[in-house]
Amino acid sequence: MIRGDDNYVPVAQFPKREPKNKPAQTSYKGLTGSNSSNAAYYGSSSIGRASHHGLSSRSQVQKDARGQSIQVDSSRLKKSETKKDERRKSLHKDRKRNLSYEDNQDSRRAQSRKKSEDEASNVSSSRSYSKPPKKLPPIVDVKTLEQSEIPERLKMGRCRPVTEFEKLNRIGEGTYGIVYRARDTADDEIVALKKVRMEKERDGIPVSSIREISLLFSLKHENIVDLRAVAVGQQLESLFLVMGYCQYDLGSLLDHMSKPFLEDQVKCLMVQVLRGLEFMHSKFIAHRDIKVSNLLLTDDGVLKIADFGLARSFGTPRKPSTPKVVTLWYRAPEVLFGDSIHTTAMDLWSAGCVLSELLLHDPLFPARNEIELIDKIIDTIGSPNETIWPGYGDLPLVKGRSLKVQPYNNLKSKFPWWNSEAGFRLLNNMLAYCPSKRITAAAALKHQYFRENPLPCTCAEMPSFPNYKRQNQNDQYDHVKLTSFTTVN
Repeated sequence: MIRGDDNYVPVAQFPKREPKNKPAQTSYKGLTGSNSSNAAYYGSSSIGRASHHGLSSRSQVQKDARGQSIQVDSSRLKKSETKKDERRKSLHKDRKRNLSYEDNQDSRRAQSRKKSEDEASNVSSSRSYSKPPKKLPPIVDVKTLEQSEIPERLKMGRCRPVTEFEKLNRIGEGTYGIVYRARDTADDEIVALKKVRMEKERDGIPVSSIREISLLFSLKHENIVDLRAVAVGQQLESLFLVMGYCQYDLGSLLDHMSKPFLEDQVKCLMVQVLRGLEFMHSKFIAHRDIKVSNLLLTDDGVLKIADFGLARSFGTPRKPSTPKVVTLWYRAPEVLFGDSIHTTAMDLWSAGCVLSELLLHDPLFPARNEIELIDKIIDTIGSPNETIWPGYGDLPLVKGRSLKVQPYNNLKSKFPWWNSEAGFRLLNNMLAYCPSKRITAAAALKHQYFRENPLPCTCAEMPSFPNYKRQNQNDQYDHVKLTSFTTVN
């Protein structure tokens, strides 16, 4: 309607819209209150209708938002209140549960953080050792049966701790160990440390290492490598031999030299080899692995025999030995044909091969297997027989086999430039088939070859090799400074 109309009524004064199908207006006001006349007026039927609609005598009067009075059942009100309380309690429990869960998460995070910090500290503290040291068993007194711990000063025995040596670089690796150049922190001297291989050992130190240690301690000679001490680490497999350091080995020198040694230098080297063998054989010890790579050389020109892993002491009567000894190119015929009785003569055969290699600048008998080696030996010095080698037919690997027949000695054809008859005689005596007819080290030192011109030079006159030395010390392992050898495997 238009606002200016007379019949205009404000919205706030509009009458309340009545619901459809509304029953007759019945007021239940005063049914439970003090106005009992209303109850008498409405009668019992009205009370029944009120109870039919869910209202009881316990109903209460409340006002709605418009201010009108409505009847509310008290039982329903209590139910709603109890539901609100239950909902409130459940929310409280959930909130409490969430708080406890967060607390648990925080505590778990703190525990994991602490655990990771402990592991990191353990790793940083155990970097120097791959495994924690095992506790040594106590000492038991035989008389009183009392147990006592081993004193700290006696745990290493007479051996020095390997932590007293500073690793500089790796020199080489052999069958029985790895050799390092190191500095002794006690006196700042450069030494060689040979780490004994014990990866596949289950019964302690290898027999070859025990043999090498015992023999080297008993062999003190200028031309034999000097074993100064044995160093050990915290682990059982950390065992090192402390030896005097030599700058070169003849095998590597021959590979890097553009020209061979002069004859007087060859004589100087061979005299030192024979002196070392003479002293060794006088102690009833056979090296059984003489080759150019096991002959070391210092800056002073002093040659030293090294690597006694296959060395063996002998006595009377002779006992059988391991058949597979000596590197193939330097192996004596009696070893090739299966003789189990080894003598010092096999070292002289190997020394003859070394003399030939120093003169030729190449190996005398390079071969890939034993059959090829036998053929090369026969082509050079002829075929063996019972005449030149008594007992040759009784050797284990000779029976039932036929070798090619070559009756001539062609050793001179290998050295067309060499005019020394005394030198050929010495070489033939060293390379004799029969071990009992082979020359000894003492006799070789007195041979005419070393008294004719050119005479052997002195050790001080031996050449130095600064370029090779610099290359050897600046290899891929140089400048690696470690204070402990226990991390090396």
